[in-house]
Amino acid sequence: MTTEAQSLQEMPDDWERALAIVAHPDDLEYGAAAAISHWADQGKQIAYLLVTRGEAGIDGMDPEEAARVREEEQRASASVVGVSAVEFLDHRDGVIEEGLPLRRDLAAAIRRHRPELLITLNHHDTWGTGPGSWWNTPDHRVVGRAVLDAAGDAGNRWIFPELLSGERLEPWGGVRWVAVAGSPQPTHAVGVADDPFTKAVASLAEHRAYIEGLGVKEDPREYAKGFIEQMLKGAGERLGTELAVSFELYPRG
Repeated sequence: MTTEAQSLQEMPDDWERALAIVAHPDDLEYGAAAAISHWADQGKQIAYLLVTRGEAGIDGMDPEEAARVREEEQRASASVVGVSAVEFLDHRDGVIEEGLPLRRDLAAAIRRHRPELLITLNHHDTWGTGPGSWWNTPDHRVVGRAVLDAAGDAGNRWIFPELLSGERLEPWGGVRWVAVAGSPQPTHAVGVADDPFTKAVASLAEHRAYIEGLGVKEDPREYAKGFIEQMLKGAGERLGTELAVSFELYPRG
């Protein structure tokens, strides 16, 4: 096992509830869904919150129709890995604005679901590091950073007090970790078996309209299998197992 592999630690598993917050339908399916399937099989409760409906994600489809199709695909995708609670906000795809309204919406969701673990997607400027890296999108950067901020907002009754007085959402300071999937700086990983891998492939393949909109010509399952297998084998080598999903983990005091 390489030095890099030895630096990755096992993800904590002494928790019962998680909330995954990402910008778009399909964001969780490019790898993280395998970990979510693994945890769901253990009986853990996991919910999804999508900040947009992905309406700007398919060039050849009207945004209103794309939003409907992609919401349906996301619900079907989540069901494959054992997640039934899927919520959508109505921030605009492609132009999610950083600021207090977004933080307020996320803090409200965290108070509703009361998770111990928050899951989000890469908030860093790039995917990967060094010469092979490429620029991350504004939506991913904004949402990931807002999740990190909202984890603290949710537990402070004096930040967004209207959530308590108007929506009757009690503060929740029980978030113990924020796990960032797809980070170029992973610190932890969870090993997964063949069944979560298979479900993760099927979960990504449910995003058929989106995958076709990318111009992918091969069958969505073959496309999903190739992509996810590469991701999970790479993380597995770092953890010292066959298949794994890596995260950058931020513990919270």
